Amino acid sequence: MMRIESLKDISYYRDWKIIKRINKGWSEDEKFFIVDKLGNKLLLRLSDISFYERKKSEFENLKLVIEQEINMSMPIDFGICDNGNKVYLLFTWLEGEDALDIWPTLNKHRQYELGVQAGKILCKIHRIKPSETIGYWAEIYKNRIDTVIEAYKQCGHKIQNEQEIIKFIYNNEKYLKGRPITFQHGDYHIGNMVITPEGNLGIIDFNRSSFGDPWEEYDRFVFTWGESTYFANGQIHGYFNNNVPDDFFRLMALYSARNLIASIPWSLNFGEKELKTAMRNIDKVNNVYNGFETYIPRWYEEI
Repeated sequence: MMRIESLKDISYYRDWKIIKRINKGWSEDEKFFIVDKLGNKLLLRLSDISFYERKKSEFENLKLVIEQEINMSMPIDFGICDNGNKVYLLFTWLEGEDALDIWPTLNKHRQYELGVQAGKILCKIHRIKPSETIGYWAEIYKNRIDTVIEAYKQCGHKIQNEQEIIKFIYNNEKYLKGRPITFQHGDYHIGNMVITPEGNLGIIDFNRSSFGDPWEEYDRFVFTWGESTYFANGQIHGYFNNNVPDDFFRLMALYSARNLIASIPWSLNFGEKELKTAMRNIDKVNNVYNGFETYIPRWYEEI
């Protein structure tokens, strides 16, 4: 863990009056809450210098997200610190309460309204197109499918209905053809959202952002509908302005199925606790898709 003194080579450091470490979230980044001499609140994220190019790209892409006018932490600065060992990103602080913390106090109508907000915000995020050609999404994602299935087969831990899940994935690969590639938040769920003092939704933690099929954002939607099916329905309705195409459900199911397979070898790297969490999510997803005999989840309701 890095010492606070190692931040001194950041040009803004001399203006900071409060520097407090944040010990929340799954990111490998070190995070700090900062207040400067003018009372401005800031967020500092540090990564190993080996991530320099990725973080530079993240910073540039976030400047494009600002143009979409959503509630988020605004990027201020990017650079190197800790005698060349760390790369940093500095943001404005987004005021608000963690959505998960106040969720039990919200009625179903309010949860649905916030879900609609989340869908409209995500639609804005997906307006951003890559500046250069990336390739054909079907080829890119089919390679990812093959990679995670092979990793799953080698990991030594089995899912009860693995054959049905894998069969569903391969049977629905055809829907990947022709899919667009846009900017992605990369980890879009209730756990990465806050409720601002004005009662609006704010989006945090873009550190897994990338480019890909915009509908791939729904690959870990279990972290949202597992907390609130009202919010989940609202998000889908808001995203599609109440006109949801059938192909969306087929691809959401495909992405969810692939994510289940990927979650096993991933969780084994972090111990028994994470494996149990992955298995619980697998049971949830299997249940809402009837063991992947259907592609429309049980919790979905038309507007």
